[in-house]
Amino acid sequence: MQPVIDRLHEIISPILWTLGLELIDVVCVGRGPRSVVRVLVDKPGGVTITDCEQAHKALGPALDVADPFPHAYTLEVSSPGLDRPFQRTQDYQRAIGKQVNLKLRQPLEGQWRITGELKQVDETLVVLEIGTHGAPQAIQLSRESIAEAKLVVKI
Repeated sequence: MQPVIDRLHEIISPILWTLGLELIDVVCVGRGPRSVVRVLVDKPGGVTITDCEQAHKALGPALDVADPFPHAYTLEVSSPGLDRPFQRTQDYQRAIGKQVNLKLRQPLEGQWRITGELKQVDETLVVLEIGTHGAPQAIQLSRESIAEAKLVVKI
């Protein structure tokens, strides 16, 4: 299945780029004619229903030509959601200056979860500012020490 997903990435990414959208992920679920290809897209400021509709209209014909499956399938285009876990450095970078929740692989001072403002990130390091007893404190964590990172969503 991975070669099919890699091929879908190659087809889909440039089409989305022309629409000002970024490909976050392609997920294939189901079997045979019940297969669903989910294309998760994002852009700065968030994705609208119109963005998803335009992407669907642009991707449908391209995927019909590429014919990634020998059977019928359903194409879905959507936003990955506000509370999706960060997977790539770009996901972290998009969250700089915002509150994030980190789930750690090992506890730090007895804490498995840390919430704070994301200040800096690169391929190996995350800098988070946490408010401890009134005085903010910057902590550095290796990306390897983080099991999961998500944006804190306030509604």
